[in-house]
Amino acid sequence: MSQHLTKKQFAQYMENGKAKFYRLAFCYVKNEHDALEIISEATYRGFIHLNKLEKPEFFDTWMSRIIINCAYDLLKKQKKYEFVVPDDSLSEPPDAVSIDERIDLYQALNTLHPEEKTLIILKYFEDRSFREIAETMKLPESTVKTRLYRTIGKLKEAVSV
Repeated sequence: MSQHLTKKQFAQYMENGKAKFYRLAFCYVKNEHDALEIISEATYRGFIHLNKLEKPEFFDTWMSRIIINCAYDLLKKQKKYEFVVPDDSLSEPPDAVSIDERIDLYQALNTLHPEEKTLIILKYFEDRSFREIAETMKLPESTVKTRLYRTIGKLKEAVSV
């Protein structure tokens, strides 16, 4: 028998994950306004469909999927697919990767299909496991691995050109 979250629990889970959810939304758009619009719509959809979450321990995965869907919807509406990196992910040591290499990488990310961007975001910016990515994207784990490695190959090829 599934245990559903209460409204109060939903609010608490959203509060606990707000920074992570915002970063995820921000990766798809280039400004705070659009990221907040995505979070607002995702919160509404999550609240309305709260009864569909069967296991509360998968709240983050479930909410991430809703955020990704809302981001896709907004991007389709705006007809733009740009990858933007949250400011805190640029806090690596300056000598780790040159600025030119980063620019090339981000330009290559902008050429990817939204699903491919999602794989990269979840794996390398959100540090999710293959299992968590598979649950979020509703794909078999082996498919996630295959698609991620193909996407990495595309990025390597695009950056080396």
